[in-house]
Amino acid sequence: MPEFVNGLPLHVLMIHAVVVFVPLGALGTILIAAWPAARRRVGWLVAGTVAVGTALTPIAAESGELLQRRLPENPLIVAHQQLGEQLIYFVVPQLLAVLGLMVAHTVNQSAQRADGGPSARARVILAVTAVLAVGLSAAAAVHVFRVGEAGSRAVWEGVANLPAR
Repeated sequence: MPEFVNGLPLHVLMIHAVVVFVPLGALGTILIAAWPAARRRVGWLVAGTVAVGTALTPIAAESGELLQRRLPENPLIVAHQQLGEQLIYFVVPQLLAVLGLMVAHTVNQSAQRADGGPSARARVILAVTAVLAVGLSAAAAVHVFRVGEAGSRAVWEGVANLPAR
């Protein structure tokens, strides 16, 4: 894995992608969970957005480890790293829940076409997967914020105290 792209650490590029895709996927998940018409139109696109965020998470973590090796020991960076390593445990369940929601939706759509409507059991499964997807997406978005906030503290702590040029 390259450590730099056009002179910038790869980690900086990857974290910005994660910071965009994970919360965007969470917002999309809320939309498709609450609005069946949106689920029909953009549900799989939302699942793809969540999948991209999930796929980029380990790349961001690995590139962060490479960058950390170049920097002096710093407890703020260690705190950021520890939170960053936990992010995969939030985005994978988010992805599985969104995929579960879309599978339940697809099964309901098929049942509706085949015999006039989904069963009560199928509607309950859809509702449960929607609630799970929203909850897990919210947790992933909050954790992305926590990781990013710790990272920004590691980078910018003390900058306000530096003399201006």
